[in-house]
Amino acid sequence: MIPREPARRFDLPSRSPRRWRGLPRWCGALALVAAAAFAGHHFAMQNGLARLREAADHRLDMLATGLDADLARFEYLPALLEMTPIVPGLLGTPSDASLRDAVNRYLDGVNAAAGAEMLYVLDAAGTSLAASDWNRPGTTVGQDLSFRPYVIDALGQGKGRFYGVGITSRKPGYYLSYALRRDQPSRGVVAVKVNLEETERAWRKLPGDVALIDQRGVVILATREELKFRPMLPLDALQRAEVQRSRPYGEAGLQPLQWALKQTLARDVKVIALDGVDQLASTRSLRGAPWQLMALDDLAPVRVGARNAAITASLAMAVLLLVAVTLWQRRRAVRQKLANQAALQAAHDTLESTVVARTAQLRAAQGELVHAGKMAALGQMSAGVVHELNQPLTAMRTLSESAAILLDKNRLDDVRGNLQRIRGMVDRLARLTSQLKTFAHKSELPLAAVPVARAVADAQAIVAEATKKNGVAIEVDVQPASLSVMAEEAALGSVLVNLMRNAIDAMQASPRRRLRLEARPQEGRVILRVSDTGPGIPPDILPRLFEPFVSSKPAGAGLGLGLAISAQLVRAMDGTLRAANLPEGGACFVADLPAAVHAIHIPALTGVINK
Repeated sequence: MIPREPARRFDLPSRSPRRWRGLPRWCGALALVAAAAFAGHHFAMQNGLARLREAADHRLDMLATGLDADLARFEYLPALLEMTPIVPGLLGTPSDASLRDAVNRYLDGVNAAAGAEMLYVLDAAGTSLAASDWNRPGTTVGQDLSFRPYVIDALGQGKGRFYGVGITSRKPGYYLSYALRRDQPSRGVVAVKVNLEETERAWRKLPGDVALIDQRGVVILATREELKFRPMLPLDALQRAEVQRSRPYGEAGLQPLQWALKQTLARDVKVIALDGVDQLASTRSLRGAPWQLMALDDLAPVRVGARNAAITASLAMAVLLLVAVTLWQRRRAVRQKLANQAALQAAHDTLESTVVARTAQLRAAQGELVHAGKMAALGQMSAGVVHELNQPLTAMRTLSESAAILLDKNRLDDVRGNLQRIRGMVDRLARLTSQLKTFAHKSELPLAAVPVARAVADAQAIVAEATKKNGVAIEVDVQPASLSVMAEEAALGSVLVNLMRNAIDAMQASPRRRLRLEARPQEGRVILRVSDTGPGIPPDILPRLFEPFVSSKPAGAGLGLGLAISAQLVRAMDGTLRAANLPEGGACFVADLPAAVHAIHIPALTGVINK
């Protein structure tokens, strides 16, 4: 047995393009979202950096102005001391103890008024002769300070500036020195030590970090203690030798900062990594000293804001894309809906024309079928018709012969009785032929709106004599009064007359004789009920009640064609006719007919009529 190969799927190549058809759109959407995120991050980062730079510039302006003012407010002291006689006098006679005491006290008073940390006078050899702190521990009096840069600069250049840790006090400060040159060459130096610790403490109250960097690139003041006395870059051999000689930083280890340049935004603005943290470094040079102020601002908040802006921009772009897709889908759905409506309308128009044509064909076929059914029924009833016609004719012949004999005998009353019986038989034959004619006739009249109340009233007038003779009460209840049906008026009247005559005949032996006609609308139809209080329809006849020659009347009282003709007439009017026995006794015939499109208003016909 040869194994069968598995069925091959030949539709995969055609499905693959459909699967990847939307990939460019998704890629484009993702690209737009990414571009929005990038733009949002870029603009937010630039805006954040601009705000930081503006704040740093304002802070640096304020700090630099304050620091320059603090340093410049002591420049008047050399001229003041030089004009005081006792200071030059001490330089001339440094061994005079009383004069040294007077200068010490004078320097203490001037320093108290100026607000410096210390004020002292040195001779041309760099030895301190007098000081404002002569009476306190760690005073400079008697100390050889000739190695200090500010003393060397003052003796050589007329003035000097220096920041360093004090030799005796071990406290950092800013030293200003001025040469006393009233008599050439320089006879001495006046030095002022300014304490900047208060300024440093004031910096710590401001946002961000601030550092003061000297000419060697060493941080001498900072709002963070771990940054002080640390160079930005490792010192070279020459700088280390100078530091060893002048000892500006005391016993500090001068461990370089973990500093790296990452990006230059402007000449004085850079992005640096300090101890592994990215910061914005803004610098400003001082006018009164060879130093630089540096403001450090952490970039983490700016980057968090930029990241949030990128997320917001990407979400906004995604929302815009979703809105655009929704609007596009909606527009597409509207176009599809309009196209479907147009196609549906075209199909509806085609179907409607087809239905109209088919309905006309069906009506024509229905009329043919009804007529054919009538003709077939005529064939079935031919035997009974022969019997029904033969019997009256035989009786009429006998009665006419009997009447001639009685006339010869001058029995006029008997002759008159025979003639009356002959007339009754002729009426019976006339009814039979009229029913057969109605049954066999093919109606060609169109259906029209027929008021139910008017049709009932016409039928009631026709059977008025029979109801009066048999003492039958008729109740009519048509609601609403304008209720109409689509029917042939003559056919509807024939059906009502036939149903009412049958009911009257059925109640002849009943003690209570009431005939009720009721009509109600129901979902585009009209339900017409004709009920009586007679004995009802025998169960064996009820299933075949609407067949020709089936009747519950005694033999000779009817042909059994009335209900068959009525059912055919109702069907021709697009309705149905059915019968049932009522629980309280009596029979009920229900005709279901189509309601008229437009109601015709006529007065209500409701009540009980005793005839």
